[in-house]
Amino acid sequence: MTSFIRFFAFKAIAAGAALLMTAGLAVAGETISTSTIVNSLKGSATRGLSATPDTAKDTTFLNSVRNRSTRSLSSDERNQLETITANKPNIDLEINFEYNSAAISKGSVTAVQHLGEALSDPQLKGSTFVVAGHTDGVGGDAFNQDLSERRADTIKKYLVEKYHIATSDLVTVGYGKTRLKDTANPADAANRRVQVVNTQTDANAANNASK
Repeated sequence: MTSFIRFFAFKAIAAGAALLMTAGLAVAGETISTSTIVNSLKGSATRGLSATPDTAKDTTFLNSVRNRSTRSLSSDERNQLETITANKPNIDLEINFEYNSAAISKGSVTAVQHLGEALSDPQLKGSTFVVAGHTDGVGGDAFNQDLSERRADTIKKYLVEKYHIATSDLVTVGYGKTRLKDTANPADAANRRVQVVNTQTDANAANNASK
């Protein structure tokens, strides 16, 4: 009888472990919710929509690239954007695109929709966001740089057309394969992502300050 009980106890534990593993896989594959994006980008609970960057220099620089073409940014300007956004509220979204293309894959449309809903939320609406495109480490530098820029542009176009986010509120930049999230695995899908950063800057306030 004891052996019989032990046998079924073992089976129950094994079944429970299998369920936990399945649940973990389900969570890992879920699309990030709108509320999660909002909470990740809110930053300080005391932040107002009219908050300004840390320095006047940052304000001036953000204004200079606010309505610029993604491809027009120089390497130095990309580096400066990275410095400004380094400690700002951000979130990485694994948005997949068609192979060697800037077209959003059908499986990632929901993720972009959640992003649009989040940036339209009253808690975030009006802030300036940097939308940064990243590729994995496979392929040449020039190809990946161009691809990351086109993908960032695609996300911006979608947000502007579908959610009426002001173009001046979205600064796009491509980093190619220079900012791998998983450096130990250059080909990992985690590297093929779009990062969104809240600069905590109100576009209208910044534009008025520059006049």
